[in-house]
Amino acid sequence: MPPLALPYATPAEYLAAERKAAEKSEYINGHVYAMAGASRVHNLIVVNTVSELRTQLRGRRCEAYANDMRVKVERTGMYTYPDVIGLCEEPRFEDENVDTLLNPTVIIEVLSPSTERYDRGEKFAHYRRLESLREYILIAQDIRRIDHYLRDGDTWVLTEVSEPESALVISSLSCTLRLSDIYDRVELSAVGSPPRA
Repeated sequence: MPPLALPYATPAEYLAAERKAAEKSEYINGHVYAMAGASRVHNLIVVNTVSELRTQLRGRRCEAYANDMRVKVERTGMYTYPDVIGLCEEPRFEDENVDTLLNPTVIIEVLSPSTERYDRGEKFAHYRRLESLREYILIAQDIRRIDHYLRDGDTWVLTEVSEPESALVISSLSCTLRLSDIYDRVELSAVGSPPRA
């Protein structure tokens, strides 16, 4: 992802500009990166996932956010917008604007051809520095498959969920996501051309 025009920005400059911007951007190591728009399939998967989580979290002190909640990885200084965030503890925010979360418990990203390598690699390396993060979930949008990383001490254990009738248990949230619900109304044959997200 190419940086925007600013050759370097401080975190304060990034936040000041981001809070006024019409489009979202990430901040990594002093550079600001524009975020691409999302495809129909990407949006369906995100909405399906958040809807299932919200239903299961109702009446509990847990929260789920989609797309627009910024997360800061304090140890690396990265600011980003995960597709879906979940937490069951008191949310901590960077400042009084209450728009930059510091303690996500679960982060979910929907993969696309343009972001998959980044989401699996450098972005996950940043996310692993979040002490609060217990689960990292990657949802494919070209096939029915979820890769689930669960923190076990200093180790991340990977499991795959791909059988048509299978379900993913998100233990940190005490929620279960069935593959059929995540991919509801998603026509995988229609995903032949690369999505924009």
